[in-house]
Amino acid sequence: MGLAGDLRAVGPEGEGRRRMKIWLIKLGEPLPIDATDPRLFRTGMLARELVHRGHEVVWWSSTVNHAEKRHRADQDADLLLGDRYRLRLIHAPLYRRNVSLARIASHRVTATRFAELARREAPPDLIVSSLPTAEVSAAAVRFGREFGVPVVLDVRDLWPDLILDLAPGWARGAAAMALRSMIRDTKQACAGADAILGTTPAFVDWALGYAGRGRRPVDRDFPMAYEARRPSDSAIAAARLSWAGRGLDPSRFPEGELIACYFGAMGRQSELHTVVDAARILRDRRRSIRFVLCGTGDRLERLRRRAAGLGNVLLPGWVGAAEIWTLMRASSVGLAPYAKIPNYVMGMPNKPVEYLSAGLPVLTGLDGVLADLLGRHDCGVSYEFGRPDRLADALEALDDDRSRLAELSVNAWRLYRDRFTADRVFGAMADHLESLGAARHVAA
Repeated sequence: MGLAGDLRAVGPEGEGRRRMKIWLIKLGEPLPIDATDPRLFRTGMLARELVHRGHEVVWWSSTVNHAEKRHRADQDADLLLGDRYRLRLIHAPLYRRNVSLARIASHRVTATRFAELARREAPPDLIVSSLPTAEVSAAAVRFGREFGVPVVLDVRDLWPDLILDLAPGWARGAAAMALRSMIRDTKQACAGADAILGTTPAFVDWALGYAGRGRRPVDRDFPMAYEARRPSDSAIAAARLSWAGRGLDPSRFPEGELIACYFGAMGRQSELHTVVDAARILRDRRRSIRFVLCGTGDRLERLRRRAAGLGNVLLPGWVGAAEIWTLMRASSVGLAPYAKIPNYVMGMPNKPVEYLSAGLPVLTGLDGVLADLLGRHDCGVSYEFGRPDRLADALEALDDDRSRLAELSVNAWRLYRDRFTADRVFGAMADHLESLGAARHVAA
């Protein structure tokens, strides 16, 4: 009997619960060791939930700090984070750009080393590997097949398709050649996984297409989630001073001019030139609307040149968790100006969820999952993609109708509360993983 059949035999999620040893494989996320009080993402919050339930968790990651582009350690490391919680760091080469041959090479090194190190460990009861990365996920599937361990794939981004979609037209042929091994590994990971999870139903279907099979009861979607933790009073005070030093007067935070914020990468995946051009239009209309666009990436300096002379645009670069928390609560709307490609049309990026947690209506130029969600719950505005005048019009309308803005804000927070809290999402995800583990135990 396969795992899908076993899950049906076990019954509702949560029945037959037993303590398990679970490996989580995810590169690129912040780790608990990265800061005194780090802001955890999907794997970190899932790990915490599983440990809380009494499971033993090993998180396999890399010595490469993806956000800061530096090494965490100069060799493999095995760290005990707490009772039943270990962190395995695999030493890998550093890379400087998010989309690059150097990053792909780093992932290949990590996958090879994972295959070596994993064989020295007692096999777990369950492996949850995130896609990306295809190379390590394929290695996890091979390990699972050899040692009889179920492997669950969690689809976060549509690699390698995303890389091809972001490549300039003249480079796509060469990019496809360079990605042949990643495409092979993606097919192997998807086809070999015992269950496929994803952040949206469309992401699950995408992976099933690579797997060449239909949906089973074990295949589920669990949305991105966010933990809206208030920083300490001292951290908030420091963040306010930091913003004041950048030209945002804390005394104006509670009310006054409308602030539109953005947090994320400054690369091909974001359409920030439309935002900067909308800011220019609003300046010319003499509207008191300010844009604070935070993040780093290949196009940051180009955007700064484009925004030169615009007093209503601030591009501060990377900002910390307390600065993000403080700015969101000073802002009126959150911007989601993603590129119009399948990864964002079919997906639900994490930043819009973060905006919702602060009660910020979301403005996006996308069609698809995000736009449908905003429209269905009346908590955002969709503008015509690539049209800065339409974005400017949308912001101007909200600035003129503050009661409508307040209504959208209330709806945004309610949607977050009802669907995207960390407790809700990772509680359900942990239930599902426990069912998979119970099914495997019954089959054994």
